[in-house]
Amino acid sequence: MGGSKLDKKIDYLKGAAKKWPGATVAYRSDWDCEYFEIEKKGFCMLGKNNKGELVMTVKGVPEENELLREQYPDVTPGYYANKTHWNSFLLERSSFTDEQLAMFLKQSYELVLSKLPKKIQAKYK
Repeated sequence: MGGSKLDKKIDYLKGAAKKWPGATVAYRSDWDCEYFEIEKKGFCMLGKNNKGELVMTVKGVPEENELLREQYPDVTPGYYANKTHWNSFLLERSSFTDEQLAMFLKQSYELVLSKLPKKIQAKYK
């Protein structure tokens, strides 16, 4: 694939997440995806859905998730995730810029971090 637009998008998202305190990104062979986590709690899965489309699945605020799905055909309920709290962004036909996608990724990171015990959260503040 080399330097395709999609590869650049993936590299950008992974690079952004790796800058956040405590965040790690690693390939999970059991799920065949790039898995983003903090303190062993996932905040993003980047891999292919059952149609072979590359998706970024991130946690969001339920009301905002619903609005995004209504307004954008490239946003669907979370693939293999709780459909209320997670959205999947179809990256190959995404109408969002890399920066906007990184913003959704960052929101997911912050939502997951906010659910960790206060003592653990304090390590990353």
